[in-house]
Amino acid sequence: MPSISVANSMPPSNLRKPLESNVVTIDVGGQIFQTTKQTLTLAGPDSILSQLAQSTHRFVDRDPELFSILLSLLRTGNLPSKAKAFDIEDLIEESKFYNIESLLVSSQSNPSQFDAFNLEKSLVMPLNGRDSPSTIATTKYGTLHVSHGSKITSFDWSMRRKSTILTQFAAIDSLLAMSPSVAAAGASDFSGLQVLDLQKGYVKETLNWENMTKSSCTVQAIGSSADCLFVSFESGRRNSNSIMVYDITSLKPVSEIGHNEIYGAEIDSAIPANKLRWLSGYNLLMSAGSHSAISGVSGDIKLWDLRSGNIVWEVKDKVDCFSDVTVSDNLSAIYKVGISSGEVSYMDLRKLGDMSTWVCLGDQNKVVNGKKEGSGCKIESHSNQVFCAKGGDIEFWSEIVMGSKKSSEGGLLEQRVFRKNLMGRVKDMGGSRITNLAFGGNKMFVTRKGQQSVEVWQSSVRGF
Repeated sequence: MPSISVANSMPPSNLRKPLESNVVTIDVGGQIFQTTKQTLTLAGPDSILSQLAQSTHRFVDRDPELFSILLSLLRTGNLPSKAKAFDIEDLIEESKFYNIESLLVSSQSNPSQFDAFNLEKSLVMPLNGRDSPSTIATTKYGTLHVSHGSKITSFDWSMRRKSTILTQFAAIDSLLAMSPSVAAAGASDFSGLQVLDLQKGYVKETLNWENMTKSSCTVQAIGSSADCLFVSFESGRRNSNSIMVYDITSLKPVSEIGHNEIYGAEIDSAIPANKLRWLSGYNLLMSAGSHSAISGVSGDIKLWDLRSGNIVWEVKDKVDCFSDVTVSDNLSAIYKVGISSGEVSYMDLRKLGDMSTWVCLGDQNKVVNGKKEGSGCKIESHSNQVFCAKGGDIEFWSEIVMGSKKSSEGGLLEQRVFRKNLMGRVKDMGGSRITNLAFGGNKMFVTRKGQQSVEVWQSSVRGF
């Protein structure tokens, strides 16, 4: 047999140099790690790890086991299964040292990880004091702000309590998370909207609406888009209302829409918007408000074009008026839960000109007996589902992909079919009446009447 030369089997030295120069050896707390410059640069230009890729001195006096976990995060975008053996707070502090906390957040609380069919009640977070939560607000990656009594308590994306501040409000009715450390808050019995720094505990800005009678202005609802902050104001005398649009960065007024001055018994114009939702796919703002009178409950839902300040669509809801209403970009529809029937219905946004009646998703033959079965029900859209809280339970509706059918005009009209699902496992179901539903990151947050806590519902995430 011919002999094989080991030396000849090695590649020429000039081919080995690029490979060798790409390998980085790092000493972390006395333990040696090897990786590539490309992997380290994934940490971002401001990270110590990116700097190590260009440095000749590569010793870091930190915990090597935690470094091993974070190095796996850089390589795959996910935490390895062995991360379960570590405290999340230790990993967070270590990620902050290397300035890669954003990568850790993305791997553990990314909105793309939200799975409505796999949610479980994973945590109940108690609140200080005797007050139950009045409203809650979240950021994209799951930071949570909770108002309870005069206080606002904040939790970071990993559900660690960050701060509790005392506000000037007796109780907060409207809350919007503008960032992990800033929130907009208002009340129906306190004048003006306050933009609060939740870490330092002070009022950054107070926004007021100048109405004709120069009276105080209370906040009925808050909403936002990427560029704008929307606030529904009502005068203290309850004889005028408006929706103000502000630049979300400078907080300077941009425009005013829906200004109503009420004279006599003009009930419809007396209804201020108590819910605001932005439809990014349509560049429209949804406003909704309802009014209870002797004749029953009536409501008004509008879609606004901010560029013109005009209403592009409106429905007066009188028959089984909404107890709550929401809108979904992903599903291109407006959804309500009827205050009399408690049933979920929708209108298709893809047929704006034809939207005149609600399509019931539940028992269309249900008898309305005057008991207001839907009173207190909450409805919110998130991802590709619509969630409805009825009493102590949550149901969610998903669209089933179907074929097409011919419309009366001869064209093709997509048939829409929605299916109801019950939320969670049997042990997670039931309890006191649900008062708030909110979504952030890969989590759903729930509050209940009379309970000084917030429930966290989450599907399993790799690593924790």
